[in-house]
Amino acid sequence: MTTSQSPRAEKRPLSVSHHGVELTDNYGWLRADNWQDVIREPSLLAADIRAYLESENAWCDAYMADTADLRDKLVAEMRGRIVEDDSSVPLPDGPYAYASRYLVGAQYPRIIRTLRDGGPEEVLLDADALAKGKPYFSLGGANHSPDHKLLAWSVDDKGSEFHTIRIRDLETDKELVDEIPNTSGEVAWAADSRSFLYTWLNDNHRTEKVFRHVIGTPVSEDTLVYQEDDAGFFNGVGKTQSGRFLVIDSHDHETSEVRLIDAATPDAAPRLVARREALTEYSVEDDGNGRLFILTNADGAEDFKIVSAPLASPGRDNWVDVVAHEPGRLILSMSVFKGRMVRLERVGGLPRIVIRELVSGLEHAISFPEEAYSLGLSGSYEFDTSLIRFTYSSPTTPAQIYDYDMGSHERFLRKTQEVPSGHEPSDYVTRRIQAPAEDGQTVPVTLLYRADTPLDGSAPCFLYGYGAYGIAIPASFSTKVLSLVDRGFVYAIAHIRGGNDKGYRWYLDGKREKKTNTFKDFIAAGRHLVAEGYTSEGRIVANGGSAGGMLMGAIANMAPSLWGAVIAVVPFVDVLNTMLDDSLPLTPPEWPEWGNPIDSVEDFKRIRAYSPYDCVEAKVYPPIMAIAGLTDPRVTYWEPAKWVARLRELKTDDNPLVMHVNMEAGHGGASGRFDGLKDFALEYAFAIKVMGKM
Repeated sequence: MTTSQSPRAEKRPLSVSHHGVELTDNYGWLRADNWQDVIREPSLLAADIRAYLESENAWCDAYMADTADLRDKLVAEMRGRIVEDDSSVPLPDGPYAYASRYLVGAQYPRIIRTLRDGGPEEVLLDADALAKGKPYFSLGGANHSPDHKLLAWSVDDKGSEFHTIRIRDLETDKELVDEIPNTSGEVAWAADSRSFLYTWLNDNHRTEKVFRHVIGTPVSEDTLVYQEDDAGFFNGVGKTQSGRFLVIDSHDHETSEVRLIDAATPDAAPRLVARREALTEYSVEDDGNGRLFILTNADGAEDFKIVSAPLASPGRDNWVDVVAHEPGRLILSMSVFKGRMVRLERVGGLPRIVIRELVSGLEHAISFPEEAYSLGLSGSYEFDTSLIRFTYSSPTTPAQIYDYDMGSHERFLRKTQEVPSGHEPSDYVTRRIQAPAEDGQTVPVTLLYRADTPLDGSAPCFLYGYGAYGIAIPASFSTKVLSLVDRGFVYAIAHIRGGNDKGYRWYLDGKREKKTNTFKDFIAAGRHLVAEGYTSEGRIVANGGSAGGMLMGAIANMAPSLWGAVIAVVPFVDVLNTMLDDSLPLTPPEWPEWGNPIDSVEDFKRIRAYSPYDCVEAKVYPPIMAIAGLTDPRVTYWEPAKWVARLRELKTDDNPLVMHVNMEAGHGGASGRFDGLKDFALEYAFAIKVMGKM
């Protein structure tokens, strides 16, 4: 196989002008005019576009043909580390305890419950049975009503993230006539167990409206509770931990606004907590006794603080600090139980859980001694409880689920993740190193490698990065990456700017005007790994998805010789054209993150200067694999397709360039727990092949 034999997309130049600059796109025709229909029904894709995508799939299949046995072996390895009849730890709620359980061989779980103190299992929903015969199936949620008699569940069977909500009568085990299409899948039950809130998606896949549905009534009669007129804002629905209030949360990536409805009077008009103010975020809980607690970055609290306000007058003028802002301590989330507040925060790059007694103000923390680890709070159905649940893991330590008594400070280990094929933590090493960035900052890098891996520069490295939306990448246990590590790879996570790994400032310093810090940090991490002998130049496989896929496109343009290969999964690589197209699902909501090149010439110039698609040049590129999903509403399929087409046109090397388009899935790839392993096996096999480790 040579470059001259690879698929070539036809050039059909399309020209537009913005800010006096003419942009010509040779491959813009790959964007289907009827994309809104295609993500709902893939068969409607135009024949010429389908033919090109299928030719790319055939080229990928041909290049990867000699890895067929390897991929089968990788899937078998990864599946061998999964407990096939796994189940979650039951979570109590009133008379019952709810959980999920997989049967041996099942791709999807059963939703089950038992009596609170144990007893026979009752199957509420069998997702594996519901998925039979469907090429894609994603359970959006399964939420029982407060009286435990009904189950609201939602499903997406295209990968388009348009969910249909259905209602199951748990006493008769039959579906009711209620069926609500075109939703986000979220449901917030009212206290009467006869109505709930949900968010409706418009044709542009935006959560424009919040409706209330009453069980047994036609969907056409649902009440519009709230409509968001700003196309840049998302709507979400939920409940406070106390269960007293239904919550409508309107937000973009840097501003939010919350409305509350008493769950006992769901037909009441929503009450605004505090009107939106640009760059101010907040979320709300209540203490069950007329006081609100609010997590916010108001008043310059960059790393967030917690305030309280009376329910009767919750506006900004009445906010009083409860947990003051402390620079360098990023408060990630907050829950309020009867008499106590629990918050998850990050200090020095590591998470901890803090419990606060609301009356006395006394606090104590839960933390762990490892050099790098992941710590997360699990949800709880109950408010009047002394127990919380959290999950701990590290790259070498399988996940452990604990119940924690907030009063006695006792930990109860409820479950340790099993690895059926075997796992000995002492065979592996976890490290956290600091890579010097171009501007003097230090970039944390988490490492996992076998204890017998030579650290003389000869080992290949698989370096993962994301760096957007303030999302931190946890240093958690992954059974999948062991298939690389056991083959001599050093697995590394670069905690680059754009995430909030080192506080909110770490996020701000990697967005909009400072976006290129994200790319430079990742390159700095790669170069430091070389300097420290963990790997060598040309032996690093760079990997990222979605916004991390944009990172892959940028670093391939900026430092191509550093990488042995680049794997870009559903990559957001056509940044300028996408941000100029306000009809696309996420464009207006994304302007706060990237900038608005329609209104701002400065944003236009800045995005154009790094947009991976626009910056492809006639030069040598490393081996590249791109992954796309035809029904992806987040990063549309044509972004990676156009990027690959332009790379083929301009690059001057004969290195492999392949693209796999999942024609029956969206942003997350294949939906089943075993089918999803095939996606990882394809990516890992590419890395192993180009690194000569087959």
